[in-house]
Amino acid sequence: MTTSIRRWVETDTGHRVPNHKSKCRHLHGHRYRWEAEVEGDVVTEEGVSEEGMLIDFSDISRILTEHIHDVLDHAFVVSEDDADARAALAHMGDAHRTVIVSFIPTAENLAKWAFEQVEPHIQTVYGNQLRLAAFHVRETPKSWACWRP
Repeated sequence: MTTSIRRWVETDTGHRVPNHKSKCRHLHGHRYRWEAEVEGDVVTEEGVSEEGMLIDFSDISRILTEHIHDVLDHAFVVSEDDADARAALAHMGDAHRTVIVSFIPTAENLAKWAFEQVEPHIQTVYGNQLRLAAFHVRETPKSWACWRP
């Protein structure tokens, strides 16, 4: 039987959806929650640190911190095709963190992007066949997106 666990980090990150019919076309930000869902078998090897776990939560936290939090916290995510936003952010120079992506930074697209950043770092330990099953992104307390391969 497969078990799943989840671990998350939060960031304060800006974006815009340039073609949006309403206010999301403006530069704005959110308190995002980035949540990895990992599936696999519980480690049964006796005496190891991960016995009884899929993976240590602190190991997932380290991965999320390095590949999501430290990249996106207090940054602005902008599509490479959003010339107006890129020009506006360029005026801020090195005092501003801009992450340029190849897609419109909606919650749905960011969930897929985050999955792709984290997935290579979820590795099987002690033969328990781990895999990143999904990545969930909360843009607001009422709005979530999930990407599953």
